[in-house]
Amino acid sequence: MRKKLFVISIIVILLFSCLSMSFASDDIQAWAEVSSDAIIEEDPNVSQNMIDASASINSKLNETTNNEIKSNTINTSNRTNTTDTTNTINTVETSEDLNVSQNMVDAAKVINEKLKENNVKETSALYQNRLENTELVETSATVKENPLKLTCGGAILIEQNSGEVLYDYNMHEKLRPASVTKVMTILLIMEALDSGRIKLTDKIPCSQNASNMGGSQIWLDTTEELTVDEMLKAICVVSANDCTVAMAEYLEGSEEAFVTKMNEKAKALGMNDTNFVNCHGIDADGHETSPYDIALMSRELLTKHPSITNYTTIYMDSLRDGKSGLVNTNKLVRNYDGCTGLKTGSTSIALFNLSASATRNDLSLIAVIMRAETSQVRFEEARKLLDYGFANYQYKSLAVKGEVAGNVNVNKGLKNSTEAVFSDNFGLILKKSDSQDIEQNLQLNENISAPINIGTKLGEVQFKSNGELLGVVNLVANEEIEKYGFGTMCKKIFTSWYTLLRN
Repeated sequence: MRKKLFVISIIVILLFSCLSMSFASDDIQAWAEVSSDAIIEEDPNVSQNMIDASASINSKLNETTNNEIKSNTINTSNRTNTTDTTNTINTVETSEDLNVSQNMVDAAKVINEKLKENNVKETSALYQNRLENTELVETSATVKENPLKLTCGGAILIEQNSGEVLYDYNMHEKLRPASVTKVMTILLIMEALDSGRIKLTDKIPCSQNASNMGGSQIWLDTTEELTVDEMLKAICVVSANDCTVAMAEYLEGSEEAFVTKMNEKAKALGMNDTNFVNCHGIDADGHETSPYDIALMSRELLTKHPSITNYTTIYMDSLRDGKSGLVNTNKLVRNYDGCTGLKTGSTSIALFNLSASATRNDLSLIAVIMRAETSQVRFEEARKLLDYGFANYQYKSLAVKGEVAGNVNVNKGLKNSTEAVFSDNFGLILKKSDSQDIEQNLQLNENISAPINIGTKLGEVQFKSNGELLGVVNLVANEEIEKYGFGTMCKKIFTSWYTLLRN
């Protein structure tokens, strides 16, 4: 039996070696067909290269004919009207009786078509950049007339995932943040955790400086150590100043060095209204920020480090084996449906501040209130903003990461086809009163050859409404497919043979 299997395997290998020569000639022909398009697909300066090529062709056409060359400009802009990209495309009018090289005309047409495709790609890239950018986005739907009659010094309501501003009331007013400052402190702690610099189980010592902090605290002593997990709990739930300073000193060596990191991060996030003087928020000259900037850092914390809600949603807990009780200073955690945090702050000068976050039916909102007259007013006005958002807006999911959008044929692979899945989640924030029809344009690459790796782009889906490009999501492979060659065939045969013999 084994001898027969061995002979059959050898015969199959010899037959395939003959076929592989035929495949090789096919590969050479395919290479020749696509080599002219390789520069267009791979050159990062594709637009300029094609424009230069088009200009060269038109120059040669001018040498043989006095035809008129008209210049048409195509302007593309992204959905937020932040960037205009202008590409010039030359169209050539020729008459049948002119002795002009048809190859040149055809080449010009190909280049023009590629430029049009590239305009769509650039618009899509700009839109994706808007979603990834930390800046918040104002639209025509942003409310600025303060119909909710807010009485605080400044406020803002944003959608967490997109950063879209839904309500603006003095959102760039520079005010004292009090303990809402700790949103940035917590953000830097979470970054240190995610990067592996520290672990939740690490023991944090308490310096004399940290122990002497006033204001809200858990009365840390220089003889005790708490874990990072316990420190985070104390900071998020009861806004402990002593724990905040202890973490700052542990991470950067001193509070001053940590504050430098806070300001560097603020600058990187585009928090142009902000200057931090300390890490806890106790009143100090020059320590200021705005509702807009608080929304920025709150969004960064919640989107990049969602596990923080394990702490910010705690209403009651304890430390030191139950000896120290903790009750959250954010009362919305207990009495507002879907509340996920985030941070309160108040002093006699700053008055009452709050960054409040909540999620319902996949719609996540962040409301910031600054300089409210009383603690009750800050919670009432934050509730007003969140209620307004949930009553008037909805989140429409258009793509789910990993979800299958279609199938693609694969040439010369061990498999003939593979699934094309969405590379990312994508959705839109829509007014509930809007009946917006979303057009989904599926584009799959028709000429895909093995080998294919997980994540290889297989196409894309464009989402449009009334001709306006809303966004683009890539379609990628969710499996690896090896090329069907002599080596892989031998490997497959011998693997099957070995498995059969073992059984």
